[in-house]
Amino acid sequence: MYAFIGIFTYPGINLINRLEIEGLEKLHSLPKKNVLFVSNHQTYFADVITFIHIFCAARWGRKKTLGIPFYLLWPFTSIKYVAAATTMNSSFISKVFTLAGAITVKRAWNQQTGEKIVGLETGETRTIGNALQNNWVITFPQGTTTAYASGRKGTAFIISHYQPIVVPIVIDGFSDVFSKSGLKMKKWGGKLKVRFKDPMQIDFSQSTEIILQQVMQAIEQIKE
Repeated sequence: MYAFIGIFTYPGINLINRLEIEGLEKLHSLPKKNVLFVSNHQTYFADVITFIHIFCAARWGRKKTLGIPFYLLWPFTSIKYVAAATTMNSSFISKVFTLAGAITVKRAWNQQTGEKIVGLETGETRTIGNALQNNWVITFPQGTTTAYASGRKGTAFIISHYQPIVVPIVIDGFSDVFSKSGLKMKKWGGKLKVRFKDPMQIDFSQSTEIILQQVMQAIEQIKE
């Protein structure tokens, strides 16, 4: 599945458009489990698919670029990502992408009905915690592609409770190049930027409000 999705998506990420990666070398020193990547969010799928390409390339020793995607012959598959159940069940393609490691959770709110759901269900939090035991997990604290949207406390609770290594990622250019679904390109020749920061220094005894504030600052989603 990783190889299929990778071959299908590589041209749009790194040939038709240009991918710039900063801090790729930082991934080499991370353990293979209990690492939580937190990132801003610009499309439903292109962001996380790019991360998977980068993680696989890093495990093949890449330090600056993806290079030729030989890594798809033996990809790094200990990767999970958190996604809204409504998004992953919306189409046949999204259901296929679920097989590439999605951890589906209910939204804290529903755009169509306006229904509000407070926090994550206990089972969903436990599922993410279990995934951290043997994987790298990617999550988008805002839960939406809207820039500078408020973060959600579920991410802070997971950090406080399971105490993973937290690595912030800042991305840019994806909403310019790809449609909101991340499956169609709006233009060719665009620039995609992915910047990995150093792992966060977090006092896990702090309140979830403070931890969430630190996370949002790290992914540069608080307006100055």
